[in-house]
Amino acid sequence: MPRYLDPKNDFIFKRIFGEHPELLKSFLNAILPLPEDCIIESLTYLPTENVPEVPGLKYSIVDVRCFDNHGRHFIVEMQLQWTADFIKRMLYNSATTYVRQLGQKERYRDLSPVYGLALLDTKFDQSEEWFHHFRMTHSVDKNKTLDDLQLVLIELPKLKPITTTEKKLAILWLRFLKEIDEHTHEVDPSLLGEASIKEALHLLERASYDEAELLAYDREWDAVRSEKTLLSGYFAEGKAEGRAEGKAEVALKLHQLGVGIDQIVSATGFTAKELKTIFLH
Repeated sequence: MPRYLDPKNDFIFKRIFGEHPELLKSFLNAILPLPEDCIIESLTYLPTENVPEVPGLKYSIVDVRCFDNHGRHFIVEMQLQWTADFIKRMLYNSATTYVRQLGQKERYRDLSPVYGLALLDTKFDQSEEWFHHFRMTHSVDKNKTLDDLQLVLIELPKLKPITTTEKKLAILWLRFLKEIDEHTHEVDPSLLGEASIKEALHLLERASYDEAELLAYDREWDAVRSEKTLLSGYFAEGKAEGRAEGKAEVALKLHQLGVGIDQIVSATGFTAKELKTIFLH
């Protein structure tokens, strides 16, 4: 019986969707709220130079340019999120991706729409809805929209596929993300019955990874746990009082635990230069 890794781990998610475009195409066609007549036919991964340069604000894991069956193209920026304090970060990333296109083009009319897609392992709000789709809408006439920047938030903890109106493949992909982890001993036959998901499951098998890759996998989970611990403690204790010295203590402790500079910048608000000074004292 195969042993699996968790697809929500950043390292594994990139392995599946960042290296296998056919799997990503299946996932995006199922998940995104695209126009009814729109099907992604091909996609290309965006080069790293398109990533914003501001430290600590880029939590995107896969950025792609998609081409549909009508010759239209748009950009999708995918993120995994582990804390509730992410929405401004997501807005920043998606808006920056939209703006930076002008570095390669001369006309505003050539800008491609951008979808920001966040897969959440936390609750976004207190409603029962697990799928959230945001776009700019006219305040009076709701049929008038500006669609060049859209955000899609999916709360995996709330996922309860109990209706027949939802896309079957979308639910299967989300169940794949929610249900499969290191403790999975038996996979639901409905997941194995979909060819693309069966292939993704094969890529999750622990035996497919060497020692260095498994170490990278464990380090990703350590970083997630550290960020969640930091943010819960920081917002519960330090932020209300606004004490810089309290944040410095937290930053130093995270640094000693091996958390990356970018993550500490994002969580504390210090600049990388300020953190270097803190770590020297």
